[in-house]
Parts: sequence; structure tokens; C-alpha cells
Amino acid sequence: MTLAAITALKRADPRLGAAISVLGPCTLAVGRGAPYQALLSAIAHQQLHGKAAAAILKRLYALYPHGKMPTADELITTPDMRLRSAGLSQAKLLAMKDVARHTLTGVVPDRRRIQRLTDEDIIERLTEIRGVGRWTVEMILMFTLNRPDVLPVGDFGVREGFRLLYGKRKQPTPAALAAYGARWAPYRTTASWYLWRYVDYVRDQKRGAA
Repeated sequence: MTLAAITALKRADPRLGAAISVLGPCTLAVGRGAPYQALLSAIAHQQLHGKAAAAILKRLYALYPHGKMPTADELITTPDMRLRSAGLSQAKLLAMKDVARHTLTGVVPDRRRIQRLTDEDIIERLTEIRGVGRWTVEMILMFTLNRPDVLPVGDFGVREGFRLLYGKRKQPTPAALAAYGARWAPYRTTASWYLWRYVDYVRDQKRGAA
């Protein structure tokens, strides 16, 4: 899929195509986790540095004999104070328990069942959960479910990459980015990945010139 995506993107958008040639192969990892696990991890990472979130998750797993992500049943029955001892804020604790509740009721499907749903169906269902917004679900679509045509127009990094690549003074509005990005379909996930990487590329170029 990656080769087909790159070929199509270069044909559809020469400016993006030039950036692809400079940045090299797409190394977007293939996700394999379950939506339930991905949601808990995403909530843990909200507004935290990756290392801090990883430390909280490690302490969370240590609360259980198996030393792994708790099942929805286990999480629901764990006292709040015990979860707080792992470093979870009250807001994150409540959000995680809401994920567990929605998993037990079937709103959060398993990996096999979620594959039958469209991207928008998944966004509509998962944003019912406390603390889960559209951006969080888009990241799960891209990095856990491997959906090929996701463009997170509200993402700062994607919008900044667009600004830099196309020489704009300001970042595009979400609506403007969505309109322009229509030409990247059905490979908008790959296009987004390159816009993220372009921000890093420009930063590295500036450091090298300093």
C-alpha cells in the first residue's frame, strides 16, 4: 500500500511529491492492538510527555497480578484510590473507567468487529466516551487500525507541516486543509505522516545551519 500511496500522492500533488523524495520512505508502523487498549493508552498520554505517560502505565499494570493492561472488568472493579496510586488524575481515571464501561456494553468493539465500521462510524461511537475527542480517535484510526485515508485537520503538527511546505504565513484552518487535502485521497494518512515529518526536517535543517 505504501508504494501505491507514494506514487498516487506524487502524481496528485507535485509539491508534496518533492517533499516525499527528500524525506524518503514512509515508515508508518503497522498497528496491531485492540481499540480498548489503544484508548486507555491514549488517555494516559493526554497532556503528558511520553516518558511520564509510560511510567504511569507501568505502575497501572503493576497493580494486577498478570502485570499487563487490565481487562475492562478488572478496571471497573478496581477502587479509584488504587488507580490514583498509579499516578492517574481523577479526570483520567474517570475517562478510563468510561472506556471500560463502553467496552463491556459493546460501544467499543473488538478489533475484528471494528473493521466492519467506517471511519466516521468509529469516530461517532468512540467520541461518546468521556475524555475522548475526535483527534484521539483519528490517531487510533491511523496508528492502531491502519486506516489509509485519515487527515487529522485539527492536528497542530499536520497544519504546521502544511504551512512550511507550501510557504504559508499562517497555518491553514481545518476547513481549508480538508479542502486542499481532498486531492490526497485515498491516502491521506500517508500524506499526514509526511507533513509531520516535514516539520522535523525543517527543524533539523535550521539546526544544521546554525
